[in-house]
Amino acid sequence: MNQPAPISALARRIEAILFIAARPVAAEELAIACGTAAEDVAEALAELARDYASGSHGVELCEVAGGVAFAVARDCEPAAEAFAGARRPDDLSPALIETLSVVAYLQPTTRAEVARVRGVSSEWALSSLEERGLVEECGRGESPGAPILYGTTSRFLTLFGLCGLADLPSLESFAPGVGEVDELRERLLSLAERREL
Repeated sequence: MNQPAPISALARRIEAILFIAARPVAAEELAIACGTAAEDVAEALAELARDYASGSHGVELCEVAGGVAFAVARDCEPAAEAFAGARRPDDLSPALIETLSVVAYLQPTTRAEVARVRGVSSEWALSSLEERGLVEECGRGESPGAPILYGTTSRFLTLFGLCGLADLPSLESFAPGVGEVDELRERLLSLAERREL
């Protein structure tokens, strides 16, 4: 049976840092911590990525939230979640996901803007998202009263596997096409007619 090639000393040091890190670590931070050049870190990360992509580990190396971190391999997630009781994105209620989406796409945004888009008060949802570390205050608006501005956190990026906000799906991908709008209109009119009978 072929033994995997040993990884370099630099890759081992980076692996150790990522193992103890509580958050994704930027390549620049790894270079400083290891006292080496950014190019060497990039090579070592590529080496680690190849090693962890082999399918022989329960974790994998991923780029997320502007850094690099270990994540549980997809096929191992059920066991890891059962053990840790980890909260996943699908543990968020529809109201929280809707509020988080509005903040993610409009940030920085105010409580009033979120409520206007959702059509309901969003005070509880924003507070809950703040408690979970997914949304944070990021300044004050220039309108009267200087309302608090909200934005997403690096934990949001990590939880949803995004390197940055540019990785959010475009809003156009969610917009219904003309045919879908017409079909929905017909269904609603049909429903309204039945109720009138």
